[in-house]
Amino acid sequence: MKRLLLPRSLVSAQLCAALLFASAAAVAQQPHTISAADNAHLEKILGSMSHGRYIGQVAVSPDGKLLAWTEGGRRSGEIRVAPLDALADSRQVTAVTKPGQACYNGSITWSPDSSQLAYFSDCAAPGEQADLYLTQLGPSGKTRRLTTLHGFVEAPAFSPDGRQIAFLYVEGATRPSGALAAEDLPSGVIGESDIQVQRVALADANAATPAEPVFASPANLHVFEFDWSPDSKSLAYIVADPPGENNWWVAKLYTQVVAADSGMEDEACLDAAHGGCNPPHAILSPADLNGPLHGLQIAVPRWSPDGKAIAFIGGLMSDQGVTGGDVWIMPSAGGQPRDLTPGWPVTAGWITWQDDRHLFVTEQAGGDTRLVRLELRGSLESAEVTATAGTPVFSVPGSVGDGRLEHSLSSTADRSLFVMTASTFDNAPEIYASRPGAPQTQGPFAGLTQLTHVNDGLTPAGGKTVSLEWTNEGFHLQGWLMLPKDYDPSQKYPMIVEVHGGPAAAMVPRWGSGGTLSPEVFSALGYFVLLPNPRGSYGEGERFTQANRKDFGYGDLRDIVTGVDTVLAKYPVDAKRVGLTGWSYGGFMSMFAVTQTQRFRAAVAGAGLSDWLSYYGENSIDQWMIPYFGASVYDDPQVYARSSAINFIKRVHTPTLVVVGDRDGECPAPQSFEFWHALRDLHVPTELVVYPNEGHGFVNPAHRRDVLERAVEWFAEYMPAGS
Repeated sequence: MKRLLLPRSLVSAQLCAALLFASAAAVAQQPHTISAADNAHLEKILGSMSHGRYIGQVAVSPDGKLLAWTEGGRRSGEIRVAPLDALADSRQVTAVTKPGQACYNGSITWSPDSSQLAYFSDCAAPGEQADLYLTQLGPSGKTRRLTTLHGFVEAPAFSPDGRQIAFLYVEGATRPSGALAAEDLPSGVIGESDIQVQRVALADANAATPAEPVFASPANLHVFEFDWSPDSKSLAYIVADPPGENNWWVAKLYTQVVAADSGMEDEACLDAAHGGCNPPHAILSPADLNGPLHGLQIAVPRWSPDGKAIAFIGGLMSDQGVTGGDVWIMPSAGGQPRDLTPGWPVTAGWITWQDDRHLFVTEQAGGDTRLVRLELRGSLESAEVTATAGTPVFSVPGSVGDGRLEHSLSSTADRSLFVMTASTFDNAPEIYASRPGAPQTQGPFAGLTQLTHVNDGLTPAGGKTVSLEWTNEGFHLQGWLMLPKDYDPSQKYPMIVEVHGGPAAAMVPRWGSGGTLSPEVFSALGYFVLLPNPRGSYGEGERFTQANRKDFGYGDLRDIVTGVDTVLAKYPVDAKRVGLTGWSYGGFMSMFAVTQTQRFRAAVAGAGLSDWLSYYGENSIDQWMIPYFGASVYDDPQVYARSSAINFIKRVHTPTLVVVGDRDGECPAPQSFEFWHALRDLHVPTELVVYPNEGHGFVNPAHRRDVLERAVEWFAEYMPAGS
């Protein structure tokens, strides 16, 4: 059976997966069932959430005249293009001669002259391999296939001169790159067999016939993201030694010459093991630095328009792709990096240059997502630079993005126009535009102009959401409180606290955001839902994000409990019916919290962690733990033991449901087995459900639905009315 190898969509312990497979299969053979009445109620709620049109990626042409966007899912996506001032007059762009065929078209990128659109498509063989296509948007509408690929592909980007298209490519891939996808079952020499390396590949934008791409980066480096130099002769990229899924946390910044006239076309220069005639040069290694960036993570490299400097995001990050930190800058030739936003109480997530003196930054500021412009003063060549921030271009209490990176935006070449989708818990997604310097609009999308109305009339499944703020131990904290549907302040309600993953992340409102453990569904069923951003989260600056280092489960739990107390003081919540749930780091917090407090009447732990000592040797991403714990488990086991729920397991009295995927490489299933086994022996009500062929993020709709049903019933059983 062939595997679908497409760009990544917003998606087992190696040594234990085989042992768990039999148990996982049993789950599939014994599906969970709920009563007909409960099923009808849940169907009604989920049905109200499924209406509306899904908008994936949006991309405005460099000249600002056209807008392209994607609709549909991972296996049936389509691309539409229209004049920016007449989006209703859109036409479909596809790699097949008969538009409407059920196949994938997506990952769009404009040519610098706005005349062509490149994208990946599997329409030549639906459900199999995606290739790179180029469509002329003039009268001819001619489409050309540029590549012959065999593996995983994503992130295409034109060179500034329009001659080449670079993209990330894992040749011969059997699964998407990264740790979120389901791990392959272990076989061969573990850690040495079947190591898949993601590289930068180049395609000729003027090719008349499909061809194999040329690799720009060497085979011994795994590339996570890249940026073209303004003269189209070089790349900057974030790389690490393979395996990439583990080593992103020790990644470095490299530059490499890839100009067409520099030997890249010479077969003698295509020595993949050594980078050919133009080997890459490491210009930044956080592990070798002194100062605040030492040992931390870097992402989103962006070359200045004059080519003298590279800006990037640097900070403590717990997941590749979930970017957050300060804005840094360094000379493109190498040298010392400089923090442009030291001590700022915000978290930068994405950047783009306007000119040599201005950077636009998308940032998380408390509960708001904002776009600001930084003005730089000093020498880019030496990075002796300082920055000041202007008034936010826009500020939204929700999610914005163009479908590529976290908080990334699409813009015209001169940065006079930004385009994105935006949504909140209460407002369905639409396409919006923002023009820096234009008069501010008001309302929940201040600074944005709505371009589409495809989801007009949709109402949220859950109740109204309010931003909640409190303080604890000198920290300012923010979270979201979703009120019960049809809220009546004269009644008492139960509450569920849902802790986000990460921990370096943030709960940011977005339409239908709940995933497997949906706060909208809980709200629709009559619960308050508290979604806190405790210390360790994004949104309050690097000091706040780093405040839980060597302290997992302690300060952040106190922040959460103080948040619960804040809700109890303001809203009619029954203090005896407060539950706890979360996935990933939220799953760990659900396991650990019930060993530290009796405040929670019931818990549901998704893909959690019970023993940090054993976890270190079981997972496929142990490098992420060093910045947080300060040393490996073999050098400092006590700091790991201090935050391990299993070491305090006899304190637990809270009924806890545990769910996990059998091929989860980030939070391996044995962690859930260990917690469940201990509670069972201690006669604490518990249940473990292992889902077959699932990784860290569940993709099977039936499994996602089953987790939700079980969670709903668990809270109903152990937090009943009148208890």
